Amino acid sequence: MIYLDNAATTPLHPKARAAMLPYLNEFFANPSSVYTPARQVRKAIDEVRQVVANALCANSNEIYFTSSGTEACNWAIKGILEASKGRHIITSAIEHHAVFHTGEHLAKLGYDITYLPTDSTGCVEPEAVAHAVRPDTCLVSIMLANNEVGTIQPLSKISKITQKYNIPLYTDAVQVVGHMPINVDELGVDLLSLSSHKFYGPKGVGALYIRKGTNIASIVHGGMQERGRHAGTENVMGIVGMGAALTAVLEEMSAESKRLTALRDRLIQEILTKIPHTKLNGAIGDNRLNGNVNISFRFIEGESLLLHLDMNGIYASTGSACSSGSLDPSHVLMAMGLSHELANGAIRFSLGRENTDDDIDKLMAVLEPTVQKLRDLSPLYDDYRKHLQK
Repeated sequence: MIYLDNAATTPLHPKARAAMLPYLNEFFANPSSVYTPARQVRKAIDEVRQVVANALCANSNEIYFTSSGTEACNWAIKGILEASKGRHIITSAIEHHAVFHTGEHLAKLGYDITYLPTDSTGCVEPEAVAHAVRPDTCLVSIMLANNEVGTIQPLSKISKITQKYNIPLYTDAVQVVGHMPINVDELGVDLLSLSSHKFYGPKGVGALYIRKGTNIASIVHGGMQERGRHAGTENVMGIVGMGAALTAVLEEMSAESKRLTALRDRLIQEILTKIPHTKLNGAIGDNRLNGNVNISFRFIEGESLLLHLDMNGIYASTGSACSSGSLDPSHVLMAMGLSHELANGAIRFSLGRENTDDDIDKLMAVLEPTVQKLRDLSPLYDDYRKHLQK
């Protein structure tokens, strides 16, 4: 198996698995109880809270655990709206569906959503944020890095604008945490979401950073968990696994980032030079996530290429895992100005800690003839060749 879909989810880190096992057996107490075994479990949760805080250069009392990055996103957006009198939100046209579909839902409830365009690399211009601000703007939501094309947004510049107008800034950092250094003060964000299974932790657990002093309402009501702001008994095993995974990847981050960047650049270069009629989607160099390769293969359908790769034990995607099964072209690629043809022919290869140069060799050995085979069957390619012969 050659797994190249790490942006969708990552395999569980061995250290996370080992850390989680005791919480399936002896450490089963409810962390909200007052007796000794419960206090031991509560201590484990608080230790992970500090690990997450350190990863963001934040304070531990600003970290709240959730069931996923999507839940954290919903809390950030809906919680701010409920606590505010404003009715206008600014976001981008390339957000993850957790933000994009939340915006669509809120629009039905009477909120006004401004979807900012991007340039051809998927980058939001800070000036566009400034131009979109209104007296009733109560939130700006711009992701830190795009999950499909890997473009990293200029949040530190955007935050200068939101701070000028005293508007909370939320960022979906699900693709970034554990893969590159983050400092919430340098970014200037007030809220930030993350998800464990994107950095080799277990699924079903995430977190929301809420800057101290941010006015945000709770959206899950019940008990007094998470200091009374997020009801529901904590997923202790998941939280412990997330902490172990995050600790491990932070220790490896510097060396792993360099290794993945070299692997990414090699794969991009090989595809673009060896396979004609291909296009790299997204930013280049330091403005791109180190494991992201998004390529459009002209004259073929991305889904067909994925199926052929699958039959050869190679696993990638056509975009966000949350849009799997949709026949529509990627809203991200369309917002970046790609044609339907190029958007439908896009494949995302997302590299991770288990990928090697040997994987790239094996991928290219399959990819080149497969693309040619599919093009030979394509009426679009046939028309293109006939046009060249005229």
